[in-house]
Amino acid sequence: MSSSQQQQQQQHGETPAYADPDADADASSSLSYSEGAKLPDSAPAWAVAASERLKERRENGYVAELDVPPGVKRVLLHSCCAPCSGAMVEEMCTSDKLDEVVVFFYNPNIHPRKEYEIRKDENKTFCQKLGIEFVDCDYDPENWYDRMKGMEYDPERGTRCTECFDMRMERTALYAHENGFDAIATTNATSRWKDAKQVDGSGYRAAERYPGLHYWCKDWQSDEMTLRKYEISAKEHFYKQEYCGCSYSLRDSNDWRKANGIPKIAIGGEKAGLGDRYFSNPIVDAAEESQDVVDEFFKQANEVAEVGRDVKKRKEVLSVYKDRRKNEAADGRVDGLNNW
Repeated sequence: MSSSQQQQQQQHGETPAYADPDADADASSSLSYSEGAKLPDSAPAWAVAASERLKERRENGYVAELDVPPGVKRVLLHSCCAPCSGAMVEEMCTSDKLDEVVVFFYNPNIHPRKEYEIRKDENKTFCQKLGIEFVDCDYDPENWYDRMKGMEYDPERGTRCTECFDMRMERTALYAHENGFDAIATTNATSRWKDAKQVDGSGYRAAERYPGLHYWCKDWQSDEMTLRKYEISAKEHFYKQEYCGCSYSLRDSNDWRKANGIPKIAIGGEKAGLGDRYFSNPIVDAAEESQDVVDEFFKQANEVAEVGRDVKKRKEVLSVYKDRRKNEAADGRVDGLNNW
């Protein structure tokens, strides 16, 4: 890692408070503890264990002890968004085994353009803050829709998602090959809402097109990585996304919300359609992505695909989205539907 990247990344890791000092009072009033502070008594066991491991890392300046693939010095990291990037970028940029990490933003699936620009600009700003090169690739929705024809009603983690990952990783691999990178990786692999094997399969297939190019496969979804991801997201006050990104995910999510009397997804702005607009509490945010919640959701997902375009039946089976009510409190607050 270059000295300038290391210096700025270390400074980033040492910032103590979750709250954004520039955030307005209403947005930060619910923040009650700082990075490294004692967890609340209600924190789940997995978070306590992960927090203890992160404590050791914090005392070491968050310097990573990565098992880097042999011969890999330059990595092109495909990034889907800033929230999924935080912990992965930190892991790579604090490793003394790497010379360079470059973030590559190619996500033609994101719809509408306004949402795309929000996610891209936040990602770009985060990289600039850390002194990391950010490659802004073309917004290519027409080709994305052409490739997804016939799969408009596939469930998430279905064939459409495989094609979507393939398309993005193929473009990442091409850029890596043309610019002399040793390996590619993707922040899609950090999200438990994504099937890691599906994501990795796309990465391997893309890298295999070019001799000498590696796909970096690692368990980026561990409890420690998940908690750290949300610590960084809360500290940076990142925008909370209410759906995966594509127009089909937006359609299905809004269908479910309408059927259940919940406000539709809000694109941008200071107020989300449901829940918080910005990340603010790492424990709550990480719990929304617990493995149990994710597994329960996707166990039913195929039912949506089976009914296809039948509007009436789709409304019936779209109740699968009720499982995104991950932290429904006694007062009726619903969290989790805006944490992709």
